Amino acid sequence: MTLFRLDASIRTEGSVSRAVADTVQAAWQAEHPDARIVRRDLGLDPLPASTWASAVGAAMTPAQERTPAQHGAVAMASSLADELVNADAFLFAIPLYNYAIPHHVKSWIDTLVTTPAFAPGAASAIAGRPAVLVTVRGGGYAPGTPREGWDHNTPYLRRVLADMWGLDLEVVEAELTLAEVNPAMAELRPLAAESLKSAHVSAEETGRRIGRRLATSAA
Repeated sequence: MTLFRLDASIRTEGSVSRAVADTVQAAWQAEHPDARIVRRDLGLDPLPASTWASAVGAAMTPAQERTPAQHGAVAMASSLADELVNADAFLFAIPLYNYAIPHHVKSWIDTLVTTPAFAPGAASAIAGRPAVLVTVRGGGYAPGTPREGWDHNTPYLRRVLADMWGLDLEVVEAELTLAEVNPAMAELRPLAAESLKSAHVSAEETGRRIGRRLATSAA
């Protein structure tokens, strides 16, 4: 049994998305203590900026005429696709950055889309497999708040992970994560603490539920 985990936070210390994802992973591993964890940390080790463009160029160039950069990009894209295809479950820890998806995650997705396994219009190679998206937001984006509708991260990821790739996706969310460090948000700290607590509870329940589901299907 293999769990693929992707992290996107540019922080290690104090990263809420990493901490909540740790809770999901721990609960999942409680059901699969001998499982293999495959990790890709885009926050600390992003893809080279030229990877996607080189992979796109390679797709329009005969193999014998490709540049070394294009050959390298194709190999990287294939390796990224294999990581997903060979996994039984998925954990994506992706925070909201500047109201949108982190650019290093977008580059990863764009590169994957250049491969046959994830090409637009192709049958998804990972459809139906369980996945958890952990996403955190520094401010508040709930209905009725001034920033309602400004989260362009979560809807986009739902489109890719659930609609394009067909994953059986569950979302664990935390908001107001900057309240503890932003004096202007001091009055929101009780709400932030409640949101974080709820996220960890949801993370544990979701990780355990998916772990049990896979254990049952493998029996």
